[in-house]
Amino acid sequence: MSFLKGSKLYSIFTGTCPVCQEESMYKESNPYKMTKIFQMHERCSNCETKYKIEPSFFFGAMYVSYALGIAFAVAAFIITYFLFGGGPMTTFIAITGTLVVFMPVIIRLSRNIWINMFLHYKKPESRTSGQAHEV
Repeated sequence: MSFLKGSKLYSIFTGTCPVCQEESMYKESNPYKMTKIFQMHERCSNCETKYKIEPSFFFGAMYVSYALGIAFAVAAFIITYFLFGGGPMTTFIAITGTLVVFMPVIIRLSRNIWINMFLHYKKPESRTSGQAHEV
């Protein structure tokens, strides 16, 4: 995954700081630890980027999670209906199961996508140490 370093995809898939891509934004890297799924660091310890730009900033990630949920549901439908020849009830169960199983991943990915829409990667030589990056 290091070949993507410096791109938004790297930050989205790894959950690292969108500005320096050196530290995880989350206190717990495993999204399936449900009690800690929303716990994030206040700031990046490397570049001091503030993650919660404003109160309720991540409410916008709900719109992204809706789109990701639809994408996962469509993928489950195509796999179940067309590849395995499942009927309507089998397809429904596959879609529901997929959304339940991947819910923590969808939540984290949607937060990662949302923050990457507003913060951008800066190469190490263009960053100034000690200054917080806020929008």
